[in-house]
Amino acid sequence: MKAIRVHEFGGPEVLKLDDVPEPRAGAGQVVVQVKAAGVNPYDTYMRQGTYAIKPDLPYTPGSDAAGIVESVGEGVQGLAPGDRVYAGGTITGAYAQKTLAEDWQVHPLPSNASFAQGAGVNVPYATAYRALWKIAHAQAGETILIHGASGGVGIAAVQLARSGGLMVIGTGGTERGRKLIAAQGANHVLDHHAPDYLDEFLKITAGRGADVILEMLANVNLAKDLSVLAMRGRVVVIGNRGNVEINPREIMRRDAAVLGMVLWNTTRPDLASIHAGIGAGLANGSLCPIVGKELPLAEAAQAHREVIEQSAYGKIVLVP
Repeated sequence: MKAIRVHEFGGPEVLKLDDVPEPRAGAGQVVVQVKAAGVNPYDTYMRQGTYAIKPDLPYTPGSDAAGIVESVGEGVQGLAPGDRVYAGGTITGAYAQKTLAEDWQVHPLPSNASFAQGAGVNVPYATAYRALWKIAHAQAGETILIHGASGGVGIAAVQLARSGGLMVIGTGGTERGRKLIAAQGANHVLDHHAPDYLDEFLKITAGRGADVILEMLANVNLAKDLSVLAMRGRVVVIGNRGNVEINPREIMRRDAAVLGMVLWNTTRPDLASIHAGIGAGLANGSLCPIVGKELPLAEAAQAHREVIEQSAYGKIVLVP
């Protein structure tokens, strides 16, 4: 079968389309015929060798996939060949025609969601769900500011927060992205390139600020975030690409909290809870992944360039 392989850490050009043996399911494992694989920013950091998780070479990138169960190993319950599923993590990598996963990593994909949408579920929606409900402990009636709300995690957070009863204010860097944020239910949408956008944000909240801020680029925004937090507000740092200088007094005078999270730290019981909630949202239509672009598997290098270099707009997926 065909799979993308990384034989050395480096730029997008190290992503090679190779012939590899087909996976076989052992006890407690599932083989999924991949119909679409999700591309996440962390995939690019791992490919560069700069991520906290550094896989042994060679490896196939990707944790997010959607497709059809081809076979199951001994002891697998609740999954059978022919089932539509999405994978929240894999053993052998998602950028491939088939992938091997543990049974607990594989979840039903409702019939109203396409495979491309299924490939956009795991990292974006599990990250947003955990940030909102498990880390920030957001409550209905609170105000949330979502930076970079037109990307995969941002859109997931908008949909989750709206369905959970929060007032949602999202930011986007392009007109197209801001229209998408509004279409997904945000109460207000701001241009984070505008020099006065945080002044506008404070006007919207009548000077009170945000109870929760989801931060996708902390090295650029964290210091400013702290200045627009409400009393006992919480910033959840989801993404960061460098150092930042802050004034801790902004945290102190608000009894505020800056919280970090990485999806890989989630316990298995919490993952089960998170995916149960996501699955219910997919089935009832309150959660609907937005696919910004589909590319052939052979164009994985281009997908890696675009997920970092271009303005966020939904999810990029690879189609084997």
